[in-house]
Amino acid sequence: MNCLIVFAHPEPASFNAALKDLAGGELERQGHTVVVSDLYRMRWNSALGPADFAGERANPDYLDLSREQEHAFATNAYSAEVAAEQAKVAAADFILFHFPVWWFSMPAILKGWIDRVFSRGFAYSAGRKYESGHFKGKRAMLCITTGTASTLYEANGIDGDLHHVLWPIHNGILGYTGFTILPPFAAWMPARVSAAERQAYLDALAERLRSIDRTEPLFFHPWSDYDKSQRLKPGVLARSGVQWNPRAGQTFEQSASDFAQRQRPVRA
Repeated sequence: MNCLIVFAHPEPASFNAALKDLAGGELERQGHTVVVSDLYRMRWNSALGPADFAGERANPDYLDLSREQEHAFATNAYSAEVAAEQAKVAAADFILFHFPVWWFSMPAILKGWIDRVFSRGFAYSAGRKYESGHFKGKRAMLCITTGTASTLYEANGIDGDLHHVLWPIHNGILGYTGFTILPPFAAWMPARVSAAERQAYLDALAERLRSIDRTEPLFFHPWSDYDKSQRLKPGVLARSGVQWNPRAGQTFEQSASDFAQRQRPVRA
Protein backbone atom coordinates (compact mmCIF):
# COMPACT_ATOMS: atom_id res chain seq x y z
CA MET A 1 0.00 0.00 0.00
CA ASN A 2 1.24 3.48 -0.84
CA CYS A 3 0.86 5.83 2.12
CA LEU A 4 1.14 9.60 2.20
CA ILE A 5 1.59 11.46 5.49
CA VAL A 6 0.78 15.17 5.33
CA PHE A 7 2.36 16.77 8.40
CA ALA A 8 1.47 20.29 9.51
CA HIS A 9 3.28 21.28 12.72
CA PRO A 10 6.05 23.90 12.90
CA GLU A 11 8.08 22.16 15.63
CA PRO A 12 10.10 19.04 14.69
CA ALA A 13 10.45 18.12 18.38
CA SER A 14 6.69 18.31 19.07
CA PHE A 15 4.64 15.32 20.14
CA ASN A 16 2.70 15.73 16.93
CA ALA A 17 5.99 15.09 15.10
CA ALA A 18 6.61 12.06 17.32
CA LEU A 19 3.23 10.66 16.26
CA LYS A 20 4.12 11.32 12.62
CA ASP A 21 7.45 9.51 12.99
CA LEU A 22 5.78 6.60 14.77
CA ALA A 23 3.16 6.35 12.01
CA GLY A 24 5.72 6.35 9.24
CA GLY A 25 7.85 3.73 10.95
CA GLU A 26 4.91 1.48 11.77
CA LEU A 27 3.51 1.61 8.24
CA GLU A 28 6.93 0.79 6.80
CA ARG A 29 7.28 -2.13 9.22
CA GLN A 30 4.06 -3.46 7.77
CA GLY A 31 5.66 -3.38 4.32
CA HIS A 32 3.94 -0.24 3.06
CA THR A 33 5.62 2.55 1.12
CA VAL A 34 5.55 5.86 2.98
CA VAL A 35 6.01 9.38 1.60
CA VAL A 36 5.90 12.41 3.92
CA SER A 37 4.96 15.97 2.99
CA ASP A 38 6.32 18.07 5.88
CA LEU A 39 4.64 21.35 5.02
CA TYR A 40 6.61 23.66 7.32
CA ARG A 41 9.95 22.13 6.31
CA MET A 42 8.88 22.47 2.67
CA ARG A 43 8.00 26.14 3.32
CA TRP A 44 4.69 25.45 1.66
CA ASN A 45 2.93 28.57 0.38
CA SER A 46 -0.65 28.36 1.58
CA ALA A 47 -2.02 31.08 -0.73
CA LEU A 48 -3.96 29.85 -3.76
CA GLY A 49 -3.46 32.28 -6.62
CA PRO A 50 -2.23 32.89 -10.17
CA ALA A 51 1.26 31.52 -9.43
CA ASP A 52 -0.27 28.01 -9.33
CA PHE A 53 -0.79 28.10 -13.09
CA ALA A 54 2.41 27.66 -15.07
CA GLY A 55 0.95 27.53 -18.57
CA GLU A 56 -1.23 29.82 -20.61
CA ARG A 57 -4.29 30.86 -18.65
CA ALA A 58 -7.81 30.03 -19.77
CA ASN A 59 -8.62 33.70 -19.25
CA PRO A 60 -5.63 35.99 -18.67
CA ASP A 61 -7.91 38.95 -17.97
CA TYR A 62 -9.94 37.56 -15.07
CA LEU A 63 -8.91 35.03 -12.42
CA ASP A 64 -11.70 32.47 -12.08
CA LEU A 65 -9.91 29.96 -9.88
CA SER A 66 -12.21 27.02 -10.58
CA ARG A 67 -11.91 27.54 -14.33
CA GLU A 68 -8.14 27.98 -14.17
CA GLN A 69 -7.71 24.88 -12.00
CA GLU A 70 -9.70 22.79 -14.44
CA HIS A 71 -7.75 24.23 -17.36
CA ALA A 72 -4.38 23.63 -15.67
CA PHE A 73 -5.32 20.04 -14.88
CA ALA A 74 -6.53 19.37 -18.43
CA THR A 75 -3.40 20.90 -19.99
CA ASN A 76 -0.87 19.61 -17.43
CA ALA A 77 0.07 23.18 -16.63
CA TYR A 78 0.24 23.37 -12.86
CA SER A 79 3.21 24.88 -11.07
CA ALA A 80 5.87 22.32 -10.18
CA GLU A 81 5.13 22.29 -6.44
CA VAL A 82 1.39 21.73 -6.91
CA ALA A 83 1.96 19.06 -9.54
CA ALA A 84 4.39 17.25 -7.22
CA GLU A 85 1.88 17.10 -4.39
CA GLN A 86 -0.93 16.00 -6.70
CA ALA A 87 1.30 13.16 -7.91
CA LYS A 88 1.75 12.04 -4.29
CA VAL A 89 -2.00 12.09 -3.71
CA ALA A 90 -2.70 10.24 -6.96
CA ALA A 91 -0.27 7.48 -5.98
CA ALA A 92 -1.53 7.14 -2.39
CA ASP A 93 -3.92 4.45 -1.22
CA PHE A 94 -3.99 5.85 2.32
CA ILE A 95 -3.45 9.45 3.44
CA LEU A 96 -2.78 10.29 7.07
CA PHE A 97 -3.13 13.94 8.07
CA HIS A 98 -1.11 14.92 11.17
CA PHE A 99 -1.87 18.31 12.68
CA PRO A 100 -2.68 20.15 15.92
CA VAL A 101 -6.23 21.42 16.32
CA TRP A 102 -6.02 25.21 16.08
CA TRP A 103 -9.18 27.29 16.35
CA PHE A 104 -11.39 24.19 15.97
CA SER A 105 -9.75 23.27 12.67
CA MET A 106 -6.46 22.63 10.88
CA PRO A 107 -3.51 25.03 10.68
CA ALA A 108 -3.65 27.52 7.81
CA ILE A 109 -0.70 25.89 6.07
CA LEU A 110 -2.63 22.61 5.78
CA LYS A 111 -5.80 24.38 4.64
CA GLY A 112 -3.68 26.06 1.99
CA TRP A 113 -2.33 22.68 0.91
CA ILE A 114 -5.94 21.50 0.49
CA ASP A 115 -6.89 24.68 -1.40
CA ARG A 116 -4.04 24.29 -3.88
CA VAL A 117 -3.69 20.51 -4.22
CA PHE A 118 -7.34 19.38 -4.03
CA SER A 119 -8.15 21.44 -7.07
CA ARG A 120 -11.11 21.33 -9.42
CA GLY A 121 -10.46 18.80 -12.14
CA PHE A 122 -8.02 16.82 -10.02
CA ALA A 123 -9.97 16.32 -6.77
CA TYR A 124 -13.54 17.08 -7.82
CA SER A 125 -15.58 18.06 -10.85
CA ALA A 126 -19.18 18.38 -11.97
CA GLY A 127 -21.13 15.29 -10.94
CA ARG A 128 -18.12 13.79 -9.16
CA LYS A 129 -18.44 14.26 -5.42
CA TYR A 130 -19.00 12.23 -2.27
CA GLU A 131 -19.40 8.54 -3.12
CA SER A 132 -18.66 9.25 -6.80
CA GLY A 133 -15.72 11.51 -5.95
CA HIS A 134 -12.39 11.35 -7.71
CA PHE A 135 -10.68 9.77 -4.69
CA LYS A 136 -13.09 6.89 -4.30
CA GLY A 137 -11.16 3.82 -3.19
CA LYS A 138 -8.60 5.80 -1.19
CA ARG A 139 -8.67 5.92 2.61
CA ALA A 140 -7.87 8.84 4.88
CA MET A 141 -7.47 9.42 8.60
CA LEU A 142 -6.81 12.42 10.82
CA CYS A 143 -4.22 12.18 13.58
CA ILE A 144 -4.62 15.21 15.82
CA THR A 145 -3.24 16.69 19.00
CA THR A 146 -5.13 19.09 21.24
CA GLY A 147 -4.19 21.60 23.89
CA THR A 148 -7.01 20.56 26.18
CA ALA A 149 -8.53 17.44 27.69
CA SER A 150 -10.88 15.00 26.00
CA THR A 151 -13.76 16.05 28.26
CA LEU A 152 -13.97 19.39 26.46
CA TYR A 153 -14.70 17.52 23.22
CA GLU A 154 -17.53 15.40 24.54
CA ALA A 155 -21.18 15.99 23.71
CA ASN A 156 -21.66 18.18 26.78
CA GLY A 157 -18.17 19.68 26.66
CA ILE A 158 -17.55 23.37 26.17
CA ASP A 159 -15.88 22.80 22.79
CA GLY A 160 -18.56 20.40 21.52
CA ASP A 161 -18.41 16.82 20.35
CA LEU A 162 -15.21 16.08 18.42
CA HIS A 163 -17.20 14.48 15.60
CA HIS A 164 -19.05 17.78 15.12
CA VAL A 165 -15.84 19.82 15.30
CA LEU A 166 -14.21 17.70 12.58
CA TRP A 167 -17.30 17.45 10.33
CA PRO A 168 -16.14 20.26 7.96
CA ILE A 169 -12.93 18.30 7.35
CA HIS A 170 -14.40 14.80 7.34
CA ASN A 171 -17.46 15.59 5.24
CA GLY A 172 -16.63 18.83 3.47
CA ILE A 173 -13.12 17.90 2.29
CA LEU A 174 -12.47 14.17 2.54
CA GLY A 175 -16.00 12.86 2.07
CA TYR A 176 -16.68 15.39 -0.70
CA THR A 177 -13.71 14.12 -2.72
CA GLY A 178 -14.64 10.45 -2.27
CA PHE A 179 -12.35 9.16 0.47
CA THR A 180 -13.32 6.34 2.80
CA ILE A 181 -12.67 7.99 6.15
CA LEU A 182 -11.40 6.13 9.18
CA PRO A 183 -12.20 7.39 12.70
CA PRO A 184 -9.76 10.07 13.88
CA PHE A 185 -6.96 9.43 16.32
CA ALA A 186 -6.65 12.04 19.07
CA ALA A 187 -3.82 12.58 21.52
CA TRP A 188 -5.33 14.83 24.16
CA MET A 189 -3.14 17.66 25.55
CA PRO A 190 0.13 15.70 25.23
CA ALA A 191 2.14 18.64 26.59
CA ARG A 192 0.32 18.35 29.91
CA VAL A 193 0.36 14.60 30.55
CA SER A 194 3.05 12.25 31.85
CA ALA A 195 5.72 10.53 29.79
CA ALA A 196 3.92 7.25 30.39
CA GLU A 197 0.69 8.69 29.00
CA ARG A 198 2.51 10.02 25.93
CA GLN A 199 3.98 6.58 25.37
CA ALA A 200 0.49 5.12 25.67
CA TYR A 201 -0.63 7.46 22.88
CA LEU A 202 2.23 6.24 20.67
CA ASP A 203 1.42 2.60 21.41
CA ALA A 204 -2.27 3.19 20.69
CA LEU A 205 -1.51 4.82 17.34
CA ALA A 206 0.72 1.91 16.37
CA GLU A 207 -2.08 -0.51 17.22
CA ARG A 208 -4.59 1.58 15.27
CA LEU A 209 -2.36 1.49 12.20
CA ARG A 210 -1.92 -2.26 12.51
CA SER A 211 -5.69 -2.66 12.32
CA ILE A 212 -6.65 -0.19 9.58
CA ASP A 213 -7.90 -3.01 7.34
CA ARG A 214 -10.32 -4.06 10.10
CA THR A 215 -11.39 -0.58 11.19
CA GLU A 216 -14.97 0.37 10.42
CA PRO A 217 -15.02 3.72 8.58
CA LEU A 218 -17.15 6.67 9.55
CA PHE A 219 -20.70 6.57 8.21
CA PHE A 220 -21.89 8.98 5.54
CA HIS A 221 -25.26 8.67 3.85
CA PRO A 222 -25.10 7.34 0.27
CA TRP A 223 -26.61 9.21 -2.67
CA SER A 224 -29.61 6.87 -2.57
CA ASP A 225 -30.65 8.41 0.76
CA TYR A 226 -31.04 11.86 -0.84
CA ASP A 227 -33.68 13.28 -3.16
CA LYS A 228 -33.15 15.55 -6.17
CA SER A 229 -32.76 18.57 -3.88
CA GLN A 230 -29.90 16.71 -2.15
CA ARG A 231 -31.82 16.52 1.12
CA LEU A 232 -32.42 13.30 3.03
CA LYS A 233 -35.58 11.64 1.79
CA PRO A 234 -38.64 11.80 4.07
CA GLY A 235 -38.30 8.19 5.20
CA VAL A 236 -34.57 8.30 5.99
CA LEU A 237 -33.39 8.81 9.55
CA ALA A 238 -30.10 10.66 9.73
CA ARG A 239 -27.25 8.53 11.05
CA SER A 240 -24.20 10.72 10.55
CA GLY A 241 -24.29 12.28 14.02
CA VAL A 242 -24.40 15.82 12.60
CA GLN A 243 -27.49 15.81 10.38
CA TRP A 244 -31.12 15.30 11.38
CA ASN A 245 -34.20 14.91 9.22
CA PRO A 246 -37.33 16.88 10.10
CA ARG A 247 -39.07 15.30 7.07
CA ALA A 248 -38.76 11.96 8.84
CA GLY A 249 -40.09 13.39 12.10
CA GLN A 250 -36.58 13.33 13.53
CA THR A 251 -35.30 16.05 15.83
CA PHE A 252 -31.69 17.01 16.36
CA GLU A 253 -31.91 15.67 19.91
CA GLN A 254 -33.12 12.28 18.66
CA SER A 255 -30.41 12.12 16.01
CA ALA A 256 -27.68 13.08 18.45
CA SER A 257 -28.93 10.62 21.06
CA ASP A 258 -29.08 7.74 18.58
CA PHE A 259 -25.59 8.56 17.33
CA ALA A 260 -24.18 8.75 20.85
CA GLN A 261 -25.52 5.27 21.58
CA ARG A 262 -23.91 3.87 18.43
CA GLN A 263 -20.67 5.78 18.65
CA ARG A 264 -17.65 4.27 20.25
CA PRO A 265 -15.87 6.86 22.40
CA VAL A 266 -13.20 8.67 20.43
CA ARG A 267 -10.15 7.90 22.50
CA ALA A 268 -6.53 7.28 21.81
